[in-house]
Amino acid sequence: MNTTAASAPRKSRKAWRSFWVGIAFITPNILGFLAFTTIPLVLSLAMAFTNWDLKLQNMFKPDAHIQFVGLANFVHLITQPQFMTYLGNTLYLMMGIPFSIAASLFAAMMLSKDTRAGGGRTYLWLLASAGLLVGCLMLTVVGMGETAMVILLAGLAAVILLGGVLGGPTVYRTLFYLPNFTAGVATLLLWKKLYNPQTGPVNYALSPLLDGLSAAVRPTPPLVFTILAWVLLALMLLVLFLGLKRLSTMWRDGDLGWRAALLPVAVLAVPFVVTAFWSYGRPFLVPLAIGFAAVLVLAGARVWRAGRDFAAAAAEGFGNAIMLAALLMVVEFVCLGLAPVAAHLPAMAAAGLEPPGWLVDIYWAKPALMIMGFWAAVGSNNMLLYLAALTNVPQELYEAADIDGATRFQRFWNVTWPQLAPTTFFIVVMSVIGGLQGGFDAARVMTMGGPAGSTTTLSYFIYTEGFQTGRLGYASAVAWALFILVFIITMFNWRFGNRYVND
Repeated sequence: MNTTAASAPRKSRKAWRSFWVGIAFITPNILGFLAFTTIPLVLSLAMAFTNWDLKLQNMFKPDAHIQFVGLANFVHLITQPQFMTYLGNTLYLMMGIPFSIAASLFAAMMLSKDTRAGGGRTYLWLLASAGLLVGCLMLTVVGMGETAMVILLAGLAAVILLGGVLGGPTVYRTLFYLPNFTAGVATLLLWKKLYNPQTGPVNYALSPLLDGLSAAVRPTPPLVFTILAWVLLALMLLVLFLGLKRLSTMWRDGDLGWRAALLPVAVLAVPFVVTAFWSYGRPFLVPLAIGFAAVLVLAGARVWRAGRDFAAAAAEGFGNAIMLAALLMVVEFVCLGLAPVAAHLPAMAAAGLEPPGWLVDIYWAKPALMIMGFWAAVGSNNMLLYLAALTNVPQELYEAADIDGATRFQRFWNVTWPQLAPTTFFIVVMSVIGGLQGGFDAARVMTMGGPAGSTTTLSYFIYTEGFQTGRLGYASAVAWALFILVFIITMFNWRFGNRYVND
């Protein structure tokens, strides 16, 4: 008894000694976290309720003092048109997220195939060879001819194809992921050169194609392009109908609850609502409104007639439904944007079609950044996550699907896609957070937020307010408003997307 009682204090002293040794080892990390994260975070929260302006409160103006203004900064933020404009820019750039995720998944599925000699299918190699030939022909068309650049690109493509045949998918995976090792600023500067309206390779390649398109459009009757515009609008309504049809099928099969269906339906309706506020869409407003109402009636009648075979919880299936709705919404926006272009194409071709101004054009600056973001997303970390997830899909599920006679799409939709739900949920949450907080690097390096603020996102707005105009109090309020927005959307995703992610 005495020995045990005497050893207890010794063990306690040893445990405390180990505890303080551990604290000593992590003290530098704790101090760094306090100095560079916690303390600035608390100070920024306090600054958000003050009128701190470096132009007014500084060492050269001792009479000016920092004052507590309460919620004045947040009220000004809500009522300021600039904030809503920059929030709209941020959300606009985020419309590329569904396509980026889809591209990452497609790249991962392609890179999970065996490309070594003897594996795969012959037509894949024929398709790759045809792509190489078409690329060389396009370079010849734009004036490069049989130059060293053509030979270099052709040789590089041949080496890549040969490396994939001999080395397997590891070669392609390395090449796809290689751009991620490039410094971000260097990549942005490269794309800025590519988008140069006068000397950029992009416009240099587009010029002869647009000249040929102009020559083909001029003799064509304008009625053809008017019909094309209406066909695009009809396609927009068709996409809406297909989306509602898919949602109704999920509802009937018990894969979608009534509460989870509300937001996806609203997302599908966004392009039609935007038409009312878009000057180029006003001529199509009445027909689109009639078509939209007709599609809703048809979809509602289909749901009413089909009934419901299986019951479902109110929030069931929200993740799949919102992903489908977001992707189809972007397709609807594409159709809506191309319709007026088709209608006005004869008038534009009469004066000659010119390549876009890209980063210096208020209408093309955001699409240019979205194209660049799409390119970066194809071989990003999302691709690696999907590659890892694809390797964990049980092969017996594919074998069972093959026995049941499932097609490739059915194999993907009923086997692969459900097994990727946890990975997709993580990617969606991180992509939304990154989209709301992103855009600073591209705006700072490529456009300086222009032209006319068309590429200014909330993160770049915080930078300009805090470090260019010196309004630190207002910049802190914008930063905390962005934090609240990110927090709400993340909790929304977590609340509805995570509930059935492992079902």
